[in-house]
Amino acid sequence: MLGGYVRDVMKNSLASQNFRLFGPDETASNRLDAVFEVTDKVWLDARASDDRHLSAQGRVMEILSEHICEGWLEGYLLTGRHGLFSCYEAFIHIVDSMINQHAKWLKTAAEVPWRKPIASLNILLTSHVWRQDHSGFSHQDPGLLDLLANKKANLARIYLPPDANCLLSVAEHCLRSRGYINVIVAGKQMEWQWLDCEAAAVHCQSGIGRWGWACHDDEMPEVVLACAGDVPTLEVLAAVTLLQEQAPDVRVRVVNVVDLMALQLSQQHPHGLSDSDFNGLFTEDRPVIFAFHGYPALIHRLIYKRANPQRFHVRGFREEGATTTPFDMAVINNLDRYQLLLDVFERVPRLQPQLEQARARYWATMEKHKLYLIEHGEDMPEVAQWRWTSASRA
Repeated sequence: MLGGYVRDVMKNSLASQNFRLFGPDETASNRLDAVFEVTDKVWLDARASDDRHLSAQGRVMEILSEHICEGWLEGYLLTGRHGLFSCYEAFIHIVDSMINQHAKWLKTAAEVPWRKPIASLNILLTSHVWRQDHSGFSHQDPGLLDLLANKKANLARIYLPPDANCLLSVAEHCLRSRGYINVIVAGKQMEWQWLDCEAAAVHCQSGIGRWGWACHDDEMPEVVLACAGDVPTLEVLAAVTLLQEQAPDVRVRVVNVVDLMALQLSQQHPHGLSDSDFNGLFTEDRPVIFAFHGYPALIHRLIYKRANPQRFHVRGFREEGATTTPFDMAVINNLDRYQLLLDVFERVPRLQPQLEQARARYWATMEKHKLYLIEHGEDMPEVAQWRWTSASRA
């Protein structure tokens, strides 16, 4: 879906020639190949008869060098033009220092009154940590989020859209913006669509929100299930359906985070929530189980001044990876729906009498998962064929 949007941006900028797409990895592999309907890759050498989408007039800059692509984009922005840099999430670290220096340049340039803001450095991280079924551990690292979270609050923006409509809303905002470093993390595989266009626009504008359609009797919730990232969102909502089956009377609230910096104090970041808004979402005293795309410590660092860290139980990437199925990747990092369900039983006081039974179910399910994976090389049908319906949470 983003490929179609970028195609239209490219088409509308052909006359002015002020937009380019940059990437060290295959544009087609990253599902952005719709742009080839209106332009080509830049190619100045001779062409063979079977070459496709190559021309000297192309506006897609593709070469297997993260350094060159990032440097091209920086230079292009400094001329007053616009662009998007797509990269495999694990290999964006190759240009960490270049992003660092651009952040320093932006901070210093903003202090010079005659300098006008330039278009933002927009980075799309795809082929991400949770969907590397064929490449494995070498392609699994979400650490750029930690790096960017250390930058000046008036420069750094991190977006984790949970579905295609949110991705389109975030991308439009980022491409229109100036003076920022915007990082968007979105997988390239097919995922669920949770929000319609209007709801997605509202959600992304807020940056964080309660998903009422997934909650149950949550005026005074017993537990908050939070998520940031497309795969964590899927696992949380699958956990909600399992909870409905095993403990249907539990009062649960679901909170989704698109703009990661919304978790910070409003005094720390312009996108941060006030204490009252933060507590309105996460409550002041109820357990929060947070499924996060990146390293768990980052969430604790973002909220450390406003919430008891013992109340927030964060699950994310813990440097465990393999060439395996999508669901098994979640299992080996303890981010899967069955682990999140068990977390609810462990942290909601009135469910304690059922805890041993819940643990037995969990370990039996894990054994079933491993045996099925060994025998069939794919995820269990109840996982692969899972569907959310409006009746999943009445």
